[in-house]
Amino acid sequence: MTDPTNDPNLAASAEEQRALDADEQQMADMARHPVLGGLADRDLSDLVSRLRNRRDRARDIANRQAREARAKAAPAGSSPATGNAGTLSKFDYLNAALERAQAERNARKGGAEND
Repeated sequence: MTDPTNDPNLAASAEEQRALDADEQQMADMARHPVLGGLADRDLSDLVSRLRNRRDRARDIANRQAREARAKAAPAGSSPATGNAGTLSKFDYLNAALERAQAERNARKGGAEND
């Protein structure tokens, strides 16, 4: 029996809703079936692009925050970051949504690797 808490096609968890802003949550929801399967090819490509941009931004911010926390970089704001756990969580959720969307796009193209 599969564990429903690990099913990526279920609705967003409370933790995911807390980590993502409204626009990111909407994109993550679009990257779940049945909505994902109903997207036109162009809309799917746009979703992949938008998710990739948001994921990369979250990764860059997490890296900057980690450097600030280690006192390796000057703070971007008025005080240095004390950690990056929230941003890493956001990165993980966006990355999972991106992987689901890319898998759908690859399935439509006949399983060819496309990255």
